[in-house]
Amino acid sequence: MPPSININDERYKRLRFHMRRLRLAADLTQVQLAQRLHVDQPNVSKIERGERYVDVLFYLDWCRACGIDPGTAFSKLASLDK
Repeated sequence: MPPSININDERYKRLRFHMRRLRLAADLTQVQLAQRLHVDQPNVSKIERGERYVDVLFYLDWCRACGIDPGTAFSKLASLDK
């Protein structure tokens, strides 16, 4: 069984940084993004601060809400992991 990933893992930090950059590049506030995702603003904040895990389905929704193709966004994320 693979080791569990801690929320403070460097890769997870890069994911949070990447997601925040997607939001900012879309010129969205946390409130605006939260509305598009049908969640409240504190959830967006907790994700960006590393207080909440993100699963792949939520990541896909986040990308789409920011107006970016999830495949393109994932490629950018993967390049940060090198």
